[in-house]
Order: sequence, then structure tokens, then C-alpha cells
Amino acid sequence: MIELKNLVKRYGNHLAVDHLNLTIEDGKIYGFLGPNGAGKSTTMNMMTGYLSATEGDIIVNGHNVLEEPEEAKACIGYLPEQPPLYMDMTVKEYLMFCAELKKVPKDKRAEQVQAVTEMARLTDVSGRLIKNLSKGYRQRVGLAQAILGFPPIIILDEPTVGLDPKQIIEIRDLIRQLSKEHTVILSSHILSEVQELCDVILIISHGRLVANDSAEHLEETLRGSSRLNLVVKGGQEDITAALSAVDGIRALKVTPREDGTCAVTLEQAQGADLRETLFYALADARLPILEMKQTEANLEKVFLELTDDTNRPAAGEKKRRRLRRRSAVQADEAALDAPESPAASEENPHTAALEETDTPEDGEAPEFDDLYAVELPEDAPTEEPEESPAEEAGEDKEDAQ
Repeated sequence: MIELKNLVKRYGNHLAVDHLNLTIEDGKIYGFLGPNGAGKSTTMNMMTGYLSATEGDIIVNGHNVLEEPEEAKACIGYLPEQPPLYMDMTVKEYLMFCAELKKVPKDKRAEQVQAVTEMARLTDVSGRLIKNLSKGYRQRVGLAQAILGFPPIIILDEPTVGLDPKQIIEIRDLIRQLSKEHTVILSSHILSEVQELCDVILIISHGRLVANDSAEHLEETLRGSSRLNLVVKGGQEDITAALSAVDGIRALKVTPREDGTCAVTLEQAQGADLRETLFYALADARLPILEMKQTEANLEKVFLELTDDTNRPAAGEKKRRRLRRRSAVQADEAALDAPESPAASEENPHTAALEETDTPEDGEAPEFDDLYAVELPEDAPTEEPEESPAEEAGEDKEDAQ
């Protein structure tokens, strides 16, 4: 079992993982989903001890990754996005080397290497140099080293990248086979693959866990308020008034279009079918329906709904603060260039604004220029470099000519 407690990872001002709390139970296949840059690989790297966390704890089978790294890592087999391969070794040499690194008992190494070679379908290429293998076979070699030692937890980052359709099917069958005795955590951008393989789906967006459930329950949750999309001929106010009288509508949005029609999006309660009621309500108001569609929930729609950037209210806050600071700096420079007036106040309002906006907010680190900016007085003497004797001789020669 793996427990993530208040896990945070920062790269400078960028928050890659944002206070993540998660419990991964034994004997299940977990699928990590999220857009690029959401924090999936960073989270996996911290689980395996490859990266250290800025804050929080990671407990692997009762061992804290920070306090007992060797014991925690011994419980995990890891296939990173780029398999760690030695190109000048043969497949068998590499797997024997990995078995030694994982401290597999010497009398069991050959047996385990043979077993993972057969599981990853590498028997035919076990004597070939890794550099001469295709990308798909290299991916299989990386998967074999992750399985080696048969740890209770196996973490796979994009395990089917670069494989042909036949190999993908074989790897999926292998993952199902592993799940009988191991906990498997995998990340993928292929939604159908995650839906087919995984018992639990974890969706991460902007470093936060936004979903933790089975695909069926996630779809059912979204289907709980099924959506209807209509195109209706008429004015926005007339359509809104006609639909406001219909019971069972949970949310309504009417958007006018240039051709004299309106795009209507509404959500209806779970189990309700308002299509016939809507038809009669709009027909009585002499507002003809030109188009009507009912959208069915699936994992793709759940993913898009939960990772939509519009659901992140503070997305542009840092940019707005930087713009405020830049405006304050420009105003301050303009005030310094302007001639001083006897009636000028003792406190420069622009400087006060700059000091106010330069204060880091919400733990944000100050900008580099703010830390090291140095302002020289206008009458400060400037030092010019002394001329060398050779340069002076050259100038005297030019004067003589």
C-alpha cells in the first residue's frame, strides 16, 4: 500500500504537485490520467524516491521514502518514461546486472531473469545488443527490469509507448497477469487503454487530484445530469422565458448567434428525458427547434470536464501580479526622470505602489530583478578604464601623422 500525505513539489515558482493526498490499496490496477504537465510523472518519480518532495510524506508498505529509502524502494519496480538501458549490453547481460542491483540472491538470478524474459516476450532477442533493438523491444526490456525481483508494487510510466498493436495487446495481457499478485500503477494518454485495464482511475490537473474512482462511477456521476444541445430559431429572451417554465432543467444557457438562432445548452436531472416536453414548450411559443442532440457521458468527456482550464480560477493571478509590478516600475522610472517640484510630497506615490506590489503573495518567490536591482544616483562618478601604453603610443602616432 502507498500513502501520499499532503505531497508538494515545487520547481522555483512553479507548483508541479499541489498538496496531493492519496491512498493506493493492494491488488488493484491504478491508472494515472492528466494533460501534459499535470504532474503525473513527477508524482510517480516521488513515489519511487527518484525525486524528493518539497513537502509531505510518502509511505510505501509502512516505510517512509525519506527516512527508509532502501526498504521503500525494495517494494517498487519502476519503468520510467525513458527506460534506463545500457546500449552496449545484451538483453540477458542487462537483466543480470539489474538483478544484482536489486540484490536478488545469486542462486536465483538466472531463474528470475529467464522468467521475466519469457513474460516480456524477449526470449528471441535475449542475446542481442540493446542498441540493435527496435523501440518497442527496448520498451519491453525496460518492463522486464521493472518486474525483476517481483516487487509487490509495479509503477509503469507510459508502458505501451512505441509498441505495435500486437505488442500492445501482449503488454496489456501481461499487466492483467501481474495484477493478480502485484499492485500496478500506470500512466497513459490512451483513455481507452486506461478504461479497459484499470480498476481505479486517478485524474490529475494542475498538480491536484480531481478524480479518484472507477471509470463506470465517473461516467455515472457525469451522466447524473445529462446534457441536451439545441439550436432554436428565435430571440434569446423569448427562448429563455419559454424554457424557464419547464420543470426538471437544472442549468440553462442560451447563446444568440448571428443567423437569428440561439444555441441552447441545458442539463436535466438524472433519469429525466425532457426532449418531448421541450418540443411542445417551444412549439407553443412558436420557436422552432432546428437541431437537438443528447450528449452521452464517457471517460473522454469526464476527462475534458475535469481538466478544463476554466475550472482553475487562479490560473492568471501570477501573470496579473507581474503586470502590476511592471506598470509600477515604469511609473517609478517616469517619476525619477521628471524634474523635481518644490511642492512634491515627501513620499513618492509610485514608489509606494511599487513597494506594495513587490511584496510576494501566497508564498511566491520575489522576481530575480527585484532582488538584485541597484539604482545609482545621477551624479555618481563613473570610472573609465585606463589606457595601456600600447594604446597611448598608437594615439601619439596618429597625432603625428
